Amino acid sequence: MATTNASENAYDVIVIGAGPGGYVTAIRAAQLGFKTAVVEARHLGGICLNWGCIPTKALLRSAEVYHLMQHAKDYGLSADNVGFDIGAVVKRSRGVAGQLSQGVGFLLKKNKVDVIWGWAKLSGKGEVTVSPSDAPTPKGAKGKGTYAAKHIVVTTGTKPRVLPGVEPDKKLVWTYFEAMVPERLPKSLLVIGSGAIGIEFASFYRSLGSEVTVVEVLPQILPVEDAEIAALARKRFEKQGITIHTEAKVTKVEKGEDEVTATIETKDGKGHKKSFERVISAVGVVGNVEGLGLEEMGVRTERGLIVTDGYGRTNVEGIYAIGDVSGPPMLAHKAEHEGVVCVEAIKGLAPHPIDKLKIPGCTYCQPQVASVGLTEAKAKEAGREIRVGRFPFIGNGKAIALGEPDGLVKTVFDAKTGELLGAHMIGAEVTELIQGFVIAMNLETTEEELMHTIFPHPTLSETMHESVLDAYGKVIHV
Repeated sequence: MATTNASENAYDVIVIGAGPGGYVTAIRAAQLGFKTAVVEARHLGGICLNWGCIPTKALLRSAEVYHLMQHAKDYGLSADNVGFDIGAVVKRSRGVAGQLSQGVGFLLKKNKVDVIWGWAKLSGKGEVTVSPSDAPTPKGAKGKGTYAAKHIVVTTGTKPRVLPGVEPDKKLVWTYFEAMVPERLPKSLLVIGSGAIGIEFASFYRSLGSEVTVVEVLPQILPVEDAEIAALARKRFEKQGITIHTEAKVTKVEKGEDEVTATIETKDGKGHKKSFERVISAVGVVGNVEGLGLEEMGVRTERGLIVTDGYGRTNVEGIYAIGDVSGPPMLAHKAEHEGVVCVEAIKGLAPHPIDKLKIPGCTYCQPQVASVGLTEAKAKEAGREIRVGRFPFIGNGKAIALGEPDGLVKTVFDAKTGELLGAHMIGAEVTELIQGFVIAMNLETTEEELMHTIFPHPTLSETMHESVLDAYGKVIHV
């Protein structure tokens, strides 16, 4: 229970939600000298750490190792009777998530951030009322009560969007929650939606042997990615045995005892019925804005998301919002950076506002996909005269040595100024490589500076250098 001592319940900053954006916001606020508390009802670390970013990468790593073991002969090795235990795979994933959740608790304690356990609601100017949640209260956390703060930051994240007629039931139709903890591997799987979440699960289950079908309503999979990169990804996925339908939709779902019969309407207008053991609905997310008291406080929302400026400020003084609940791109690293910008602005440090064109996006499928900035199509739509460079992984010695020769790095430059407008990559470890281009864009690096940079050999990063060279007719290894 919360203490009745009013001074102990008064803070400079209260953060609602302890996901990546929330706990980072709280820690930075404490570092700046603010008396800070964070309110959480379920998991320190939020969805990302407990049910998203981190545990899915643990699952995908298990699938990657299994895939490599199956191809041991390609590396001059032998691995007979290769198999897996789905229960053990899931257990490892949950263990990784649990370890990091405990780590968040340690960081909050180290930075003297109070944890208040329960559901938060804005109940008045500078006031938050917390009611009990059904999750066990961590040791040392405060609980039910009314708390005061001059600055309240809402970072409550999102939840899966529900497609009418394909409502999740936790048994036959899954969201990402159920998809991460399967009791057994389904023989057949339908994935509705081909964004990062849908494609990562499609890749994971296919790597372990499920027959996977992906349905996407838009003309390309991975809709936010450059069309050329998405097309290459589709070819690789189909080569792996994934069936993909674009410009298609699931119009009906009939649930049986242990399978689902879905009607898939393709772009020719014809409906095709097919049965699957399980369905994953990955059609996006919606903001967690219900029950927060936003409407009563007059906080402006649009399409279920809180409207903010580049510093996290809402239209109501003293109320801020960062992370997924304040709009796309819905990425943990964007939320963390927004939180830092928000509290530094509150402190009066005049930080730079978020530039969304310089936020990288990563999809951890096989092969990986990563990007930052404008796609080729978006650059042309913006009226920019551009130069485009490309370099395939097959021309890179490290990629061939790794047995990963399929990939492409694509760079988009302003033809007049040499400004790097965008970079798009598919292939081994590109989620680790993309930060090089992100740094370049933040430093306003030109093509000349990138060409003069010496990249180490042999590394996959050389593909980045060659892509720049290709944009200006100087490529060497193709």
